[in-house]
Amino acid sequence: MPTVRNMSRAVRQLLQNPGYGCGIPVIPARCIGVSPRQVASDASFHSVSFSNSDHPRVLITGGLGQLGVGLAKLLRKRFGKNNVILSDIRKPADNVFYSGPFIYADILDYKNLREIVVNNRITWLFHYSALLSAVGEANVALARAVNITGLHNVLDIAAEHNLRLFVPSTIGAFGPTSPRNPTPDLCIQRPRTIYGVSKVHAELMGEYYHYRYGLDFRCLRYPGIISADSQPGGGTTDYAVQIFHDAIKTGKFQCYLKPDSRLPMMYIDDCLKATLEVMEAPADALSMRTYNISAMSFTPEELVQEVQKHVPELQVTYKVDEIRQAIADSWPMNFDDRNARRDWGWKHDYDLPELVTTMFSLLGSDSRIAQVN
Repeated sequence: MPTVRNMSRAVRQLLQNPGYGCGIPVIPARCIGVSPRQVASDASFHSVSFSNSDHPRVLITGGLGQLGVGLAKLLRKRFGKNNVILSDIRKPADNVFYSGPFIYADILDYKNLREIVVNNRITWLFHYSALLSAVGEANVALARAVNITGLHNVLDIAAEHNLRLFVPSTIGAFGPTSPRNPTPDLCIQRPRTIYGVSKVHAELMGEYYHYRYGLDFRCLRYPGIISADSQPGGGTTDYAVQIFHDAIKTGKFQCYLKPDSRLPMMYIDDCLKATLEVMEAPADALSMRTYNISAMSFTPEELVQEVQKHVPELQVTYKVDEIRQAIADSWPMNFDDRNARRDWGWKHDYDLPELVTTMFSLLGSDSRIAQVN
């Protein structure tokens, strides 16, 4: 097993680099979960059900990424500080650690994850651990382990312990042969990245576990998420965050996409609100297990025009990155989210003008920029 041990050490060093911006579990020597088909029908598990008047007990995996900390804050306001456990394999900042329960959780360690669920009487699980597109393409084997094997562990544990499970999906779950304008909930999906392929796998496996084992699986396809609390990380939609930092710091912005590249986007508060709403929706209201959600769709040129209303002197140039442009050209231009709006009343709060005003209000002071950096 020396090869496995060496790989595990290398993975740990790679993934604990804060530059990746999300909590990614490392690969243990053994990371194969137990299928629900191997569980005896009379097995006794330390699981908990809850009535409508009870608060769920929540675990968030990969919680130190872009969405986990904000989601924990929202859920703690709703369900109580001690009912929401944030987890990751990285050491949290002091403000995160002291804001509520935090625990080390490696999704590739099936036994460890199962113990956490049992010992903390978890009833809801939000599975945010994943290797994103750029890093995944650089290390396909690692992405396959984290995004697929880790998902299998989570699915098995959720099915065994009767959890309500949320797994996010993405605009990256679609490919160049998918209808782009608009992209419906159900259509051909042939993504060209391991991240996109793993998310299609997650959607289908979650639906299968729902029909085969009765798992309460729920999934939203997120558009590009814009937040003032995270630095852009080089992703395809990150130009829509970078422009605000550059407008404030230098007054100059270089965009790596063509000015007419239209993509669906959403402000983080709408994203977190939608996540909570779909988890709280009555099961009989859901006509499907995976929904598109949308708030706005814009091009770099349209975003620049709105930003220049606040910073008229902003100078913009375009230097197209062929790789990211090819990805953008294969993704949806608009999401059709009529099913989410019909089934569980989804309604966004932020359109483009509100988004731009909010971002500048949050990033507009030197102290705020220092905090984000």
